[in-house]
Amino acid sequence: MDLLIVEPLEAEVLRWLDARHELFYSPWLPSDRQAMQEALAQTRAVMLPPSVAVTSATLLRAPRLRAIGRVVEGSENIDKEACSRAGIEIVRSVDATAPAEAEFMLGALLALLRPSPEAESRVAGRELGACTVGLIGMTHTARTLARLLGVFGTRLVGYDPALHSSHMHWRRWGVQPVGLQDLFERCDAVCVQLNYFSRYHGLLGERYLPHCRPGQVMVSVSHAGLFDDAVLADVLKSGRMSAAWLDSVAPGMLEPGQPLHQVQSLLVTPRLAAYTREARLRSAWAVARRLDEILRLTPTGMRNQRPSLAAALSSVDVNLNAAADNLAAALAPVRPASVIKALAVDEQPGLAASPAPL
Repeated sequence: MDLLIVEPLEAEVLRWLDARHELFYSPWLPSDRQAMQEALAQTRAVMLPPSVAVTSATLLRAPRLRAIGRVVEGSENIDKEACSRAGIEIVRSVDATAPAEAEFMLGALLALLRPSPEAESRVAGRELGACTVGLIGMTHTARTLARLLGVFGTRLVGYDPALHSSHMHWRRWGVQPVGLQDLFERCDAVCVQLNYFSRYHGLLGERYLPHCRPGQVMVSVSHAGLFDDAVLADVLKSGRMSAAWLDSVAPGMLEPGQPLHQVQSLLVTPRLAAYTREARLRSAWAVARRLDEILRLTPTGMRNQRPSLAAALSSVDVNLNAAADNLAAALAPVRPASVIKALAVDEQPGLAASPAPL
């Protein structure tokens, strides 16, 4: 089997893939653990929904797997290091959802900058044309949002840990680069779309959030791991930050006993920012085309696995023995037949250590 698809997929994309590869389409399969494992063991590529995690143990049971495609949401529950070691590509379209996410964040900003109808004492809202908005993470979503906000005449500042403040892109995007603390101190609103890596865990916490401008609002479509829950709860409860809208929260993040439980000025949506027909179709096509390319260019057999330590040591031992015999041959003018026979056995290809699974 070339391709296993276990999430709902747009009909036109499915037909296109079916015309090119041997595929098995079964969105219900993840509910049957045994059947899912058996199917993974036979496929060269798979398209998985966000509910299915991929661990190193998963990859051990899928020796022919070359690529993992994900149409929607992130890849946080995919073991990227294990995939890299095994030579498995994670296929996503990071730009396909940018227009949808930018529109969502714009709408969220407009809503948060207006007074709440439930507030006992109504405070006058703000217009985007009179605001300074900070962009954390200059992703494709941020750049699309910058163009939309430019129509309102919004002043834009930005921060990206991977982009130097002197880079020409800042001027081209119409965004002034600033430090992260300066961004929180200056902005009326903050939009967070920074790509999440483990080194950024808790980045938006004690060092920056308490310095936010009084009355600031914040919208995030990034992984919730960027935030320190306790610090975010403190700035919201104190009223220093007027409101926050998170489109992604970690499991249990809002449960009783957690810092953000029942924080009134926190709005949460379950990853709705990118959930549009257009975004899904763009993402599905991008993932499908890349999977098609991988399947056409990679061999159909099992992946090359790294040899186990025991196998590696065995191979080294064989090579050392052969080297010693070669040295003896060079020093001695005549070799007994038994030594010649032993060396011939050592040099047989069959003695090389066979690869062991990861």
